[in-house]
Amino acid sequence: MQARSNNKSIVLISVMVLLAALSRLLPHPPNFAPIGAMALFGAAYLKQKHLALIIPFVALWISNLILDNVVYGMYYDHFMWFSNPGVFLGFLFIVLLGFGLLKKISAGRVFGASLAASVIFFLVTNFFSWLSYGLYPMNFAGLMACYTAAIPFFWNTLIGDLFFVGVLFGGYEMVKARWPQLLSV
Repeated sequence: MQARSNNKSIVLISVMVLLAALSRLLPHPPNFAPIGAMALFGAAYLKQKHLALIIPFVALWISNLILDNVVYGMYYDHFMWFSNPGVFLGFLFIVLLGFGLLKKISAGRVFGASLAASVIFFLVTNFFSWLSYGLYPMNFAGLMACYTAAIPFFWNTLIGDLFFVGVLFGGYEMVKARWPQLLSV
């Protein structure tokens, strides 16, 4: 009977993560996205580590497929199966952070993990931008210029992570408290 309850929980978490990923398709300020929150939420609530990696990664990949090939399709000359490796690497680091920090879930831990996730995402994705796009000199000064130019986008990342962490973690806890029968046998 416990397995059935666990399956219901996995389904609810998966649906929430997928909906969060698809919210990226809605109009929003640059970098105001659920990426860090999805990674932390999966790491915190999906006790099977392989599912905590697979479910959020697949949701992110699906939303990227739609964004790259529908919303931003005019920027590519072919179908994009995989783009922005820096986003996926940053996402992986955030999942790993969630494994470490969110073994025990509390408001303080979730808040701290969300702040750390924003910083990790900023550092990793902008490092890849510096490395890949040739917009800055390939030296330390160029890397620092890239990070400096990205600071205005960091604030939207931070606010987006905090907002979506609140929605995902708060929403799940609300469902557990208000409708426990959804997650029981």
